Amino acid sequence: MNTSLWQQIANTLATEFSDLPDVAQTTRVVLRLTMAALLGGLLGWQREYVGKAAGVRTHMLVAMGTALFVLVSQQIGMGNEDLSRVIQGVTAGVGILCAGTILKNNHSSDAKGLTTAAGLWLTAAVGVAAGLGQEMTAVLATALALMILAVVPFLVKQVKKPQLLLADDPQPGKGVIKRE
Repeated sequence: MNTSLWQQIANTLATEFSDLPDVAQTTRVVLRLTMAALLGGLLGWQREYVGKAAGVRTHMLVAMGTALFVLVSQQIGMGNEDLSRVIQGVTAGVGILCAGTILKNNHSSDAKGLTTAAGLWLTAAVGVAAGLGQEMTAVLATALALMILAVVPFLVKQVKKPQLLLADDPQPGKGVIKRE
């Protein structure tokens, strides 16, 4: 009886860990999750390098988490319609996470964390692409995002910013009146 119990436990464990039935499937899962983590890490490294709170670990976890959601959904045989609902749910969930990175002050033009939020949202999309097996699309999106994050701030600094005019500024261009 004791042998039967241990055999039953062993069989149950073997069944529970049988979601990767062969080397090809295992390689596919490892590749997709690793690709998501690495690409998310690149995006996070850039954000951490410029001193933002959401850095390497956060971006890696977001990318790998979203990849895992779609990968497992594919593994259990979800059709495209059901898979699109998973992606919608992931997108909404990451959107809530991103909203938590945005800080708003009293002035309508003074919001912090928008680029971090957008970067996390993009990182989730990269994770979804990697999880679906669209690795080149994920790599291309990451490369473009890194270019945007590196080049656009430089270009913006090169362009002279126009002076803001307030509606209650009696002398446009002569100063700014503080609103109370």
